Amino acid sequence: MSLYRNGIWFLNGIHEYTRRGYEAAFKNFEPQALDVSVVGRSFMITGANSGIGRATSMAIAKKGGTVHMVCRNKGKAEEARSEIVRESGNTEVYVHIVDMSETHDVWEFAEAFKSQYPALNVLINNAGCVVHTREVTAEGLEKNFATNTMGVYILTQTLIPLLQKSRDPRVITVSSGGMLVQKLRVHDLQSETGYVDGVTVYAQNKRQQVVLTQQWAKAKPAIHFSAMHPGWVDTPAVSTSMPQFHQMMGERLRSVEQGADTVVWLAVSRAAGRTRSGLFFQDRTLVPAHLPLAWTHSSAEEIQDFMTQLETLARPLTQNLMLTGSSGPLFV
Repeated sequence: MSLYRNGIWFLNGIHEYTRRGYEAAFKNFEPQALDVSVVGRSFMITGANSGIGRATSMAIAKKGGTVHMVCRNKGKAEEARSEIVRESGNTEVYVHIVDMSETHDVWEFAEAFKSQYPALNVLINNAGCVVHTREVTAEGLEKNFATNTMGVYILTQTLIPLLQKSRDPRVITVSSGGMLVQKLRVHDLQSETGYVDGVTVYAQNKRQQVVLTQQWAKAKPAIHFSAMHPGWVDTPAVSTSMPQFHQMMGERLRSVEQGADTVVWLAVSRAAGRTRSGLFFQDRTLVPAHLPLAWTHSSAEEIQDFMTQLETLARPLTQNLMLTGSSGPLFV
């Protein structure tokens, strides 16, 4: 089955995920969809100093939005901010230094942000990592899982009350088409058994993000949640974490602006806001979150088990406070 999944996925990728795939999809885009001003709206973007996050931050700043760049490296973040301010002419661009793998710090940052700022209209979960050997953080979490899943869970969950108070709130999570070959593995969320292949673990984390998006959409209907696949994009992360793939694909990879296009569309367009919450997008279009006949669907019991494990892991990281959104546990 895994050979079937990988084969179908790669064939789809060659046709749809490349630069040529974007150019074909572009022909069907609504020309005026992104001709909007977002002055007065606040956007938080994780992993904002490079790649898709940087391109997204630039696009939103050019439309007048207030941009909160959440980054791990202060020097790179400040350099990116300076370029964004210079090119966009928008000075409402702010840097916040947070390592998304240090989940207690993520929680402390989100709590402080809620106290300091009156609104957050859009949260874009973009930061991610691919570590090819099993590393454990100081909090005892496997690093890929900590960054790609727990960091996203805690940041989003903690900011839900602020998002709910804001106008037209949206949460966009940058997932990956690689998740299409993965079924949620509820019995080994942190890759504790067997050989750890960083790319496979990353794809599993991205499946976890899609499941999170679907569950949040059900639990918090006042917020519009979505996940998306940016395609195969020429980013610094791809070149360092998957050098053979990067070299093989070469100029067929999308530009960062092409990869960021659907993120920006989901964040600012009126059309995106009219779609049903909890869905998965590619090139501004709703696409299935599962390959046909790939057996990657999870049962309700498996999904509940997954959510319960996240809540259990989150409690000690947030000073034993339940991550409750506005009132009561989010998942029961």
